[in-house]
Amino acid sequence: MTAHRPPFRDPSLPFARRVDDLLDRLTADERLQLLHQFTPGADGVGLASFRTGQEALHGVAWMGPATVFPQAVGLGATWHPELVRRVGEAVSREARAMRAKDDRVGLNVWAPTVNLLRNPLWGRGEEGYAEDPALTAAIATAYTRGLRGDHPVYWRTAPVLKHWLAHNNETARDTSSASVRPRVLHEYDLRAFRGPVEAGAVAGVMPAYNLVNGRPNHLSPYIEEELRTWTDQELLVCSDAGAPSNLADSQGYFATHEEAVAASLRAGVDSFTDHGTDGSVILGRLRRALEAGLMGQEDVDRAVRRQLTVRFGLGEFDPELDPYADEARFDTPEHRELAREAAEAAVVLLRNEPLEAGGPLLPLADDGRRIAVVGLLGDACKRDWYSGSLVHRSSPLDGLRERFGADRVTCVEGVDRIRLRTASGAALRVPESGDGVGADAARGTEGALDPALLVGRTDLPPLTADAAGSELDLVDWGDGVLTLRAPDGRYLSVAEDGFVRASAEEPGGWVVHETFRLEAHEGHAHGHLLLHLGTGGYVSVAADGVKVAADRESAEPFTVEVIERGEEAVARAAAGADTVIVVAGNDPHINGRETEDRTTLALPAHQERLWRAAHAANPRTALVLVSSYPYAVAEAAAVLPALLWTAHGGQAAGTALARVLAGDVSPAGRLPQTWYAADADLPDLFDYDVIGSRQTYLYFDGTPLFPFGHGLSYTTFAYRELTAAVDGETIRISCTVTNSGGVAADEVVQVYGRAVTPSVPRPHRELLAHARVHLVPGASAPLSFAVPLTALGHWDVAHGRWTVEPGPYEIHAGASVADVRRTVLVEVAGEAPGPRPVLVDGLAAVGYDEQSGTVIVDRTRVSGDAVTPAVPDVPGTLLFRACDFGDGVTEAAVTASGAGELTFFGADGTTVLARVTVGPPDDPYAYTTVGAACHIRDVTTFGVELRGPVRLAHVDFSCRGSEEL
Repeated sequence: MTAHRPPFRDPSLPFARRVDDLLDRLTADERLQLLHQFTPGADGVGLASFRTGQEALHGVAWMGPATVFPQAVGLGATWHPELVRRVGEAVSREARAMRAKDDRVGLNVWAPTVNLLRNPLWGRGEEGYAEDPALTAAIATAYTRGLRGDHPVYWRTAPVLKHWLAHNNETARDTSSASVRPRVLHEYDLRAFRGPVEAGAVAGVMPAYNLVNGRPNHLSPYIEEELRTWTDQELLVCSDAGAPSNLADSQGYFATHEEAVAASLRAGVDSFTDHGTDGSVILGRLRRALEAGLMGQEDVDRAVRRQLTVRFGLGEFDPELDPYADEARFDTPEHRELAREAAEAAVVLLRNEPLEAGGPLLPLADDGRRIAVVGLLGDACKRDWYSGSLVHRSSPLDGLRERFGADRVTCVEGVDRIRLRTASGAALRVPESGDGVGADAARGTEGALDPALLVGRTDLPPLTADAAGSELDLVDWGDGVLTLRAPDGRYLSVAEDGFVRASAEEPGGWVVHETFRLEAHEGHAHGHLLLHLGTGGYVSVAADGVKVAADRESAEPFTVEVIERGEEAVARAAAGADTVIVVAGNDPHINGRETEDRTTLALPAHQERLWRAAHAANPRTALVLVSSYPYAVAEAAAVLPALLWTAHGGQAAGTALARVLAGDVSPAGRLPQTWYAADADLPDLFDYDVIGSRQTYLYFDGTPLFPFGHGLSYTTFAYRELTAAVDGETIRISCTVTNSGGVAADEVVQVYGRAVTPSVPRPHRELLAHARVHLVPGASAPLSFAVPLTALGHWDVAHGRWTVEPGPYEIHAGASVADVRRTVLVEVAGEAPGPRPVLVDGLAAVGYDEQSGTVIVDRTRVSGDAVTPAVPDVPGTLLFRACDFGDGVTEAAVTASGAGELTFFGADGTTVLARVTVGPPDDPYAYTTVGAACHIRDVTTFGVELRGPVRLAHVDFSCRGSEEL
């Protein structure tokens, strides 16, 4: 080492040594400043400024034009890890290339999202990969490997997994608590994170806004107890935006912000994303917490060390050795081709039945027949909240015209054409703007760190009212949420000055200012008030233009004058075509997105009318659903000859769809989540117990509309020679699949396992492995899978460990969870788990086998769980099966807080063994131990009934003297 080259600049030293050296050279205040998302530099040691966080879910987002790949749920639908790895690689290359020109582009990328798609009403379902933890882990591992790069030392980008942990609701997302029992925690939620972390391509995680078992995720004990035990590498935990403040604000978990930041730092949060680019507020809180002794310098240093480790890995301190320093690949032909390939691979053919006249409707014959593209998304290429700006754009109409010729393809959108008239008879008019600049100028798509800060245009004239008015295109996106569009194609929007203008190219923004709702007006027989959803104000006509008023009293009543219904135009177009392609679905900024859950699985009524009108006019009608989530379309699935689904497919979506419809590519996407037939099939959105409430394909007892893994092809496949054998700690599975049809295509071979004689509720079937293979007609592929024996296991709550029960297991191979082609049986040897050793360990309340009417809460603010009635005045019950009381006990002692009554009962559910009163309720974290006589023996079921706001943590048992049992 030379005098001018300190150890942290010496690339021959290990990162840990270099990090320690750099840390020692930083002052205490410089170290503290590194805890905010936007860290300043430290000139004394030549440390540059840095920021954590660059959105990159399916392309580089929020920083202007970039290649846009299919939504994450679409990537999940490919069931194709290698393809997804290549997508991640392309995204990371573009991040590097963009950063070379704009240092606001970060290399610590916040992607992917691995929250499981437990409930299809979750507003952010578009961000996840699948409802299954194994599939999610496989796809996430592939994406993070692509993001990371394959250099053994340096990383192209540093991926952060979102959102730790059990986060599936936007409603009350910062104050709601997910009740997650140990089996669900270990068998479901943790597994999605564990796979990619153990694969070594993950730089960190981001905690979720919600609470789990009564404790905010930014204080999750599982960060240290689970996450950091899965790898030897340092993991950087970055808070979600504003979440540190929530701890003392909306969540009220601490009385002061100083307590909150100290507790989250000690729990393992290393970087605080709060108050945007202004770090002064968080740093002030951290300083005061440090001064008050709420945290120590060692806590600060530990977090800083983790951030610096990531920065060393990104090559920041070794630019001459960084293999990715000169990366310049951006919007290359290879990336464009990959975007198309990914979009094609994501298309799922749900139904393709023969027509009366012969074969199935799809693929479309290239024989000169006329095609009508109808529907609200027929000429749309939608972006979502985490998309970049489109460099290229291809809608279904674009793709079909490119494939079949513009002269053969017509398009009717199916909007309702209306005028909005005031009580005086005047109608809203869109003035001539004289401005050809689109909404991109308004929305700042040249790049912004946070699109939530973008505002609408005020340079265009507002709407007015006159006798003639303007025709407006009205779309009802469901739940009465409307958009209104001017004749020039721009959407009505409300800017910060309150005026209504035709100024937006698309609905968008953190607060969408392009959506309205018509509300019945009591004083006007046929009138409605027009509510602007973004501001909560009502539209009125003033002398200086149309604006949003503050309240209903000053609002203008409007009459909707219908010029033409969308279904009328659709019916005409359908009748004049040989084949109709109805393209329906969602706008990702409306009715189901971050901050907003869906209320129903139903396709919006407006779009229901359109496909029905098309089918009535022309039976050769296919419905293509382009959406971020599943729909319950039972009638469409029963009567239409063809039905397809694809997520919003990015820049090449239209070209990809057209190639699938034409048969240039056989569809091979598979559903990554169950499509339910009706809302009644779903549990409550806030019910996270997939086992107890029988959720997802793993436990659902009903008949889905389309099952997990479903997807049809233009050819057929035969399965044969399935074998499975236990080889030590591995199950070795093999089978052969053959393309038995006449079209070259991909098949997704899915392997499931099922415990035949389980001692506890287990999945109907559970995905063990899968492979996507391409086969020409007549070709066969022998496939082999090495599945860890532990994949057949479950979390044993009786002993607090993962276990694989001995006994028979079925191994299934097929085309979906419901389309099993071959089955074999394997026998797993070993010792069966014994009964609960309650005389030694007692009973942890959270370790129940079954429950009714209870939720799990935090035992302390740091760690531990307790159980309490979900509704204090409604009793809750817990059942613990196979409890071994030996020769008998005479006394039970409960550890509990709060106030209420606990009743113990036996296996028959009626015999009362003991009653314990707990109270009074001073501090919910002040636990007391209360004993009572309780006589029970042998191996049996033990039950507890809880009444009142009591928190039960533990029950211990003892035998005193030689009392008669």
